[in-house]
Amino acid sequence: MDIVLAIVLGALFGFVLQRIGAADPDKIIGMLRLSDLQLMKTILTAIGLASSLLFVGLALGWVVSSHLSVKNLYTGVLMGGALLGVGWALAGFCPGTAVVAAGAGRKDALFFIAGGLCGAGLFMVNYQSLVQTVLFETLLGGAVTLADTGKYQSLLNGVEGLWPALLVSVVFIVVARALPGAFRG
Repeated sequence: MDIVLAIVLGALFGFVLQRIGAADPDKIIGMLRLSDLQLMKTILTAIGLASSLLFVGLALGWVVSSHLSVKNLYTGVLMGGALLGVGWALAGFCPGTAVVAAGAGRKDALFFIAGGLCGAGLFMVNYQSLVQTVLFETLLGGAVTLADTGKYQSLLNGVEGLWPALLVSVVFIVVARALPGAFRG
């Protein structure tokens, strides 16, 4: 049953990405060039709303915190994120939007996906030699959260996780509302 739910939710997410223009490289590049902020407004609003719902759900016990995990921060994560950002800006796709664009019939997305799979394969083949390098050196103690969760080291000791999360969520939504352009209905 879990796989059926995953397929349904994945298809729904792909539909939404296609509908808001997140699978259109011109929209993505316009967002990254700060010339078309509609997609940025949508993304920031979605992050703010989803974060609010997640942390309220955690506070009310509707979401089980043991299902969530904080990944270690290490040098390779920052370098990989920068590399992903450069690729995203050059191609106009990220891995998720490329799959959606390929499903919508964009052939350039297939090349992006193939390149990503080749890169992942090269990483896997070279993993044993890379694990001994600075790429896997932990930063800030590894798994760190902004506020106390009771499970991980936090940057704001003694501050319950709900309040900073809601503050960050509100900031994301306020920034999204302040950006020029109107939301599409």
